[in-house]
Amino acid sequence: MIIFATENVKVGAEQTKQYLPLLKGKRVALLSNHTGIVIQGKDTMHTLDLLLKHGVEVTAIFSPEHGFRGTAREGEHVASSVDEKTGIPILSLYDGKSYRPSKEAMATFDILITDIQDVGLRFYTYYVTMFRLMDACAHEGKQFMVFDRPNPNGYYVDGPILDMKHKSGVGALPIPVVHGMTLGELALMINGENWLSDSLNVDLTVIPCKHYTHQTLYRLPIAPSPNLRNMLSIYLYPAVCLFEATPVSLGRGTDKPFLCYGHPNFNAPRTEASVYGPAITFTPNQSTQKGRICDGVDLSGMSEEEALKKGFCLDYVIDAYKALNMDNFFFSAFFEKLVGVDYIRKMIIAGKTAEEIKATWEDDVKQFIIQRKPYLLYEE
Repeated sequence: MIIFATENVKVGAEQTKQYLPLLKGKRVALLSNHTGIVIQGKDTMHTLDLLLKHGVEVTAIFSPEHGFRGTAREGEHVASSVDEKTGIPILSLYDGKSYRPSKEAMATFDILITDIQDVGLRFYTYYVTMFRLMDACAHEGKQFMVFDRPNPNGYYVDGPILDMKHKSGVGALPIPVVHGMTLGELALMINGENWLSDSLNVDLTVIPCKHYTHQTLYRLPIAPSPNLRNMLSIYLYPAVCLFEATPVSLGRGTDKPFLCYGHPNFNAPRTEASVYGPAITFTPNQSTQKGRICDGVDLSGMSEEEALKKGFCLDYVIDAYKALNMDNFFFSAFFEKLVGVDYIRKMIIAGKTAEEIKATWEDDVKQFIIQRKPYLLYEE
């Protein structure tokens, strides 16, 4: 049985004695969304309200993908606005114009705080937004602070390291698919490895979590984005997100997003015999198969223990690839942006097994684990 330790963990935003003295007399910008909350007993407060309660001058809010309230779909452009409760400007970094703040926006604050719940994957875009803001702050001489939060996939490292020729909005750093770091640790690594442009460093402070280690299984108190609705989907996400670069639907718009996969031409007998889950028929209202009846595999009955054990794997993608018999037409150009390397597509087409492909990146993972060690804040 999985034992979670959520109740004992204290997130960075709760450590007011550590950071309030550092914010005194400074204009503060906040990168956050609906996940930036502090739970104390039965009371829940957003970090923005907590800062204002303590008299911090918050002059701007930056919002990432899905918007400040976390309701926009993946990739949907979100316009800048004003927070109705506080009247503070919300400056969208996902408005389709620029993913970096303007010079005018940068002039409105002295220090930028990041407080957002990540899920620890190279293609989950919240860390990319943080990275871009770190870069902007380094160039404008602004301070940067991270209120750290646990990584629900922080107990392992797996997947190929990004070949930087495939750098994109879903892959900004030379890290594995599953990097096993919190945002605070990743920020320290960005600085330490000189990954910011012009080899600059930003003036960085990380407010760490308490009572957290990389073996702590942390149950998120709130869904980090619209289609990651429970812990099972978060554990499956590293593997099944690869379907975003194929014609296979992930069940967006159904009650099982990221908990099933299918296609109108999926081989039904194979689906019935799948070792991954029973057959399912569903009609997505998002993705390339919108409105079409899809046959596929239902993963929603999988235990969290099993999903934890499988982690990042190619089993589901290879299963669908064989069922559809589309050869190279199964993959879009986006596939390399997600997996980060050229060889995985080629090996799948060549008929290699998931285990054979995994062996190709094992040495890279070992090297990365050594590389990241100086930046870890929590026991492995």
